[in-house]
Amino acid sequence: MTRRTLLAAGAALPAAHAQPAPLKGRLKQSVARWCYNKIPLEDLARAAERMGLKGIDLINSEEWPVAQKYGLVPAMTPGGGTIPDGLNRKENHDKIERELRENITRAAAAGVPNVITFSGNRRGLPDDLGLENCVIGLNRVKKVAEDKGVTICLELLNSKVDHKDYQCDHTAWGVEVIRRVDSPRVRLLYDIYHMQIMEGDIIRTIRENIRYIGHFHTGGVPGRHELDNTQELDYRPIAEAIVDLGYTGYFAHEFVPRRDPLTSLEEAVRLCDV
Repeated sequence: MTRRTLLAAGAALPAAHAQPAPLKGRLKQSVARWCYNKIPLEDLARAAERMGLKGIDLINSEEWPVAQKYGLVPAMTPGGGTIPDGLNRKENHDKIERELRENITRAAAAGVPNVITFSGNRRGLPDDLGLENCVIGLNRVKKVAEDKGVTICLELLNSKVDHKDYQCDHTAWGVEVIRRVDSPRVRLLYDIYHMQIMEGDIIRTIRENIRYIGHFHTGGVPGRHELDNTQELDYRPIAEAIVDLGYTGYFAHEFVPRRDPLTSLEEAVRLCDV
């Protein structure tokens, strides 16, 4: 090995093993697994720990031990129902209740804080009736969530671009469901990407409704890519507003990287560390 090679190797070594500066950590950040599905889970968890993340979203129970090995909480996991077939139809309630009871019990035993559920698509169902049915369905499972200390999060999604016909597509509709269910263990998953597409006015909406929100997802608009200057949202003041409200739940990155995925993730983590 030549002197030049040795010097080059030595110069590269610190970058390869560099430990980033500690995060302020006022916001518990997480990452959605599906956006990084080309990276083995163990590698993603190891990288997430190094970055200072606190959780991984949307992993199944058999994957929880991998996250927990690196001190990461499975911050949001499957609960019951699917995006098109959810709580807005009574014929789905028996199945969703069974799934939620099983998954809530499993989550509680493993120290997992949140499970996800969905309104379902309209398919011609009026919004007032769909809302009423979601309340009925959530009332069937809220006590088990309360008893087990696990929060059911109803996700807000856009029906304009990604999930055509989805019923829980505006904050006001979702808030009314949560208000009527009236349980500390039933909350909204406020996806900033989706609600920017449907409504905008993100910071004011969050401030007015924070008591109904149990979890956040991020994503650049348009395109659901990096939280950078190619998109219309500035996530730093959004993160600051959420922290200033005293929010103590998880704030999970759910964007699909176009560049090196772990570099993009770390940039987002640093941007939102306020």
